[in-house]
Parts: sequence; structure tokens; C-alpha cells
Amino acid sequence: MSDRHPTTAARLNVYIQGQGFPILGLHGHPGTGRSLSVFTNHLSKRYQTIAPDLRGYGKSRWNGNFDMTDHLTDLETLLDRLNIEKCLVLGWSLGGILAMELALRLPERVTGLILVATAAKPRGSHPSITWQDNLYTGIAALLNYIKPSWRWNIETFGKRSLFRYLVQQHTSTTYKYIAKEAVPAYLQTSPAATRALYSAIQSGYNRIPELPQIQCPSLVLAGNQDRHITSDSSRETAQHLQNSQWQCYSNTAHLFPWEVPQQVLNDIDHWLEEHPQVIGIQ
Repeated sequence: MSDRHPTTAARLNVYIQGQGFPILGLHGHPGTGRSLSVFTNHLSKRYQTIAPDLRGYGKSRWNGNFDMTDHLTDLETLLDRLNIEKCLVLGWSLGGILAMELALRLPERVTGLILVATAAKPRGSHPSITWQDNLYTGIAALLNYIKPSWRWNIETFGKRSLFRYLVQQHTSTTYKYIAKEAVPAYLQTSPAATRALYSAIQSGYNRIPELPQIQCPSLVLAGNQDRHITSDSSRETAQHLQNSQWQCYSNTAHLFPWEVPQQVLNDIDHWLEEHPQVIGIQ
């Protein structure tokens, strides 16, 4: 990501919960600020969570094409608008990449990073997709939206659809999150947002060489069966960050916070206790 040209900041739709030290939550693709509820509903009990819809996602509509770097301009403008001098940043997938970019761009404002299913040099191991994969995924998503966590649907279509690469644990909890947050987010993701992401990926995105510049503490979390951004590429990111802790969850994939939510939240709580400086306690 390099700033090729000045851009006008989009006024982002944002969901704010709780009070206390600010935690900026950045969703993935497709996604919205609401997609982070597994984190924000918990963290907002003690902190202020700020979860925007990124440009071209959710209710942050944008006409015309844009670059990935434009997200960073939007986020810096959002922090200024909310008078946030310092914040902890939590990012899932694409959101994790933007979190690292923010830490490189605004080192004095980012106190720490929680990086979820992401990498500075993302690599996937996703098999080629068949027409049957797409068909079953569409049926599974539609039926799950109408009747969340319907066991017959999970067994008949869910486990044969592309969900089998996104999750390993086909539980009712996981499918409730998919129904409530993944499907609406998918429907609200603009073609321009998709183009911006794929353009960055095709250019060979790699920020590994710059990672040693990030001095703040980081927690890097991964699912060991993630096919979208492999756990190996997440571990490589953790190894190049100066002050990082790495955690990998067995029998989970890219949506692991929806598979083992309590385990993930417990690990985040423990890390926050061990690194009070990231929440403004010296």
C-alpha cells in the first residue's frame, strides 16, 4: 500500500459501544462494523469500542473506485473526528492488514494490535471453486438466514459448501453468527470494495520487511485450518513483529472467533492484563 494520490475521506458509518480506553475494530471482506460483535459486545463492558463500516461496506457507501490506501485516510479522519489521540486496534482478516498499516502510518497513536486471521504477506491454500460449491453455499446461506442453525441444512448443504473452508466446527453458535452477520455483510459489500482488495492482492502485497518498525505489543491469533489466510503466514507475521504473542487454535478456520468465541475472548482478556500499556495504563 502506497499513497499514490491525495484523496477525500469518506464519512464512515460507525458503531460505538461502552466507555473507557478506545479500541478501534476493523472488519474483514466482506464485512461491516456489526461483524465484530463477538469482540465488541464483550470488550465494550470495560472499554469504548469503535467499529466503523469501511468505505464501500455496510452503510459507508461510496460512488466510484478507490484504493486500499483510501481506507487509511478514512480511518485517520475518523479518529480525528472522534478526538481519539490513542487507541488499541483489533483487525480481522483485511481489517488486520489495515491495523498494521495504521500502526506503520500512525505509530504515536496506535498503542497495540490484536490481529485476527491475518498476515502482512497473506497466503491462501484454498482449492479451486466448483459450480456445485457456489450452488451449495448459496442454498446453505439462504436457508441459514431464514432458519439459523437448522441442523438439517448444516449437514446437507453447509458441510458441502464453501463454509467448509471458512469453519471447521459446524455448530449452531457458528451458524447463528453466519446468519446474523456474514450474510447481511456480504449483501452490503460494494463491487468497488472487492476491486480495491483484489487489486492489492494481485500487486503482491507484502509488508514483512516493514514489520520491525512496529514497536507496540501485538497479539496474533490464527485458526490452524484457515485456507483463506494460512496460519503459517500469520505465524510469519508474528515472528517479524518486535513484541508479539502468537496463538493458534486447533480444528478451526478463518472464522474461528465464531467457532470458539469464549476461548478467543479469554485469551484477549489475558493478553490485555499482561500488557496494560496498550489500554493506557502505564
